[in-house]
Amino acid sequence: MSVRSTLPATTRPRTRAELRAVVTDRRFVRHYVEMVVAMVLGMVVLLPLWRLAGLPDVSGSVELHSLLMATSMTVGMSAWMLVRRHSRAAIGEMAAAMYLPFVVLFVPFWAGVLDGHGVMTAGHVLMLPGMLLAMLRRPAEYVGHHH
Repeated sequence: MSVRSTLPATTRPRTRAELRAVVTDRRFVRHYVEMVVAMVLGMVVLLPLWRLAGLPDVSGSVELHSLLMATSMTVGMSAWMLVRRHSRAAIGEMAAAMYLPFVVLFVPFWAGVLDGHGVMTAGHVLMLPGMLLAMLRRPAEYVGHHH
């Protein structure tokens, strides 16, 4: 029995067995990897394009640089999610997973507890479990066929 047939689109896994079934489902894993690739492509392609378009250099501002990077990743991922016909709610949740780690890390940065490198590194690392959590909100959407 597949995860899709056991969980309605809006049902989150409630037991360890359901959670294990979702996160080991090859379609779920494939979607996760596809979105990570789309996120990286968005960053690699769009960051240079922002510069070519005349956007001022924001590398001197940890906040602006990290938000621009999150935007580039969000554009790439959102575009791929639209191709895969994901709901607007799922796309919004995934976008939040791109920005939220950075925004949360600004607080220790402003307090002098974390430097800019730490914000950038931890922000990227925290995105990955954030993406997983967003996917677990609507597992059937990520194990279903959308294109």
